[in-house]
Amino acid sequence: MPVENDVLERIEREVKGFGDNVSGLKASMEKDLADVRKLAEEAKKSADRPEVKAQIDALTTNVSEKHAAIEKTVSELKAQADQFATAMRRAPLGDPKEQGEEQKHALAYFETKAAVAGSLKVGSPIDPAGVDMDGYRAWTKSFPLYLRRDDKPIEAKALSVGSDPNGGYLVPTATSARILTRIWETSPLRQLATIETIGTDKLEIPIDDDEASAGWVGETEGRPETGTPQIGLQAIPVFEMAAKPRATQQMLEDASINIEGWLANKISDKFSRIEASAFIVGNGVKKPRGILTYPAAAAGTYARGKILQVNSGHATNITADGLVNMTFSLKEAYLANGSWLMKRGTVGSVALLKDAQGQYLWRPGLEAGKPSILLGYPVRQADDMPVVGAGALPIAFGDFRAGYTVVDRLGITTLRDPYSSKPFVEFYSRRRVGGDVTNFEAFALMVVSA
Repeated sequence: MPVENDVLERIEREVKGFGDNVSGLKASMEKDLADVRKLAEEAKKSADRPEVKAQIDALTTNVSEKHAAIEKTVSELKAQADQFATAMRRAPLGDPKEQGEEQKHALAYFETKAAVAGSLKVGSPIDPAGVDMDGYRAWTKSFPLYLRRDDKPIEAKALSVGSDPNGGYLVPTATSARILTRIWETSPLRQLATIETIGTDKLEIPIDDDEASAGWVGETEGRPETGTPQIGLQAIPVFEMAAKPRATQQMLEDASINIEGWLANKISDKFSRIEASAFIVGNGVKKPRGILTYPAAAAGTYARGKILQVNSGHATNITADGLVNMTFSLKEAYLANGSWLMKRGTVGSVALLKDAQGQYLWRPGLEAGKPSILLGYPVRQADDMPVVGAGALPIAFGDFRAGYTVVDRLGITTLRDPYSSKPFVEFYSRRRVGGDVTNFEAFALMVVSA
């Protein structure tokens, strides 16, 4: 217990003792005064009785003595309090704070020493002015040396949660069964596109971009040969994704959660996100090719391998006119399944746009699971789309089911290998997937430009 607490407890005991003494004397004095008043009443009735007068004189004397005793007790208590206050207010040479603490420790040391020697009652104070500070400093300097062996440093031992040997082992930790998982944003193009599953290394799709030739003829005129449409072929190869995390065998055996299941979920989520990114911005090298990687087609023309780009109507922003123009840039056949694709931040900007009548173009979805509506078409958030900026392509619009094809060759497979890297168990996971634009007029892109 700190020295201050010891001193305060001692003072409290002294005050309580004095208080009890004063209370006893006061009660006794009040009883004597009551007796005096009673005898005085009797004396009025029989003033000639000497024994009554003698009793009154005796009680009066007793009351006076007790009153004097009370005054003496209060005076002693005040003197003790003044002595303690003087000691606490002393300002020795040096740092007042440090010297004050040193004096309090010295006072407690000499009180304990005197009590052990029998020269002072336990809990009784000593005069702070008589404390030998030089002797106390000499003792504090020599006592640690007395306890040390050779020149080894002093080791202080105390129970601590932060140190396992010093008590930390007695404080077990609790692990929650819940895992806090970060939410990663991705793109929903797989949900909007056509998906085909194959058993080879690529998908070949016949392309019918040509048309037959025909013309008007008279009744008796000859029928010359006309042009025959040509058939093209587009190949979409599949590419491989791989991951190989590992964990020790003991970790798999002793962990509070299913480590294998947790790793499988993490790998599956990562595979989904990197393929979704490739469907938007992939360059086609060891990965699918994305919708934003093709050059722009000239307005009003069709060229395979090029995608129509519609100006936003502003050099650095999106305008309501640009969105309206974009919806009418596609053929009617593609509007039935049309949808918007843009980044979440772009959605926030578009939601503030209004038409000529001051009505918002944006119509938030009112039912759970139903997308919001922009100019009559649903909006899907794709985190891999670019942010709005000069020259960027932040918005895509059209029929992505007709315009993009995802090719699945092999779902996620995992090889559990406990042998190659002992004591670790490796989880070699693979997936093979491809993707490419298959109809270049089914959707359009908005370019931020005036």
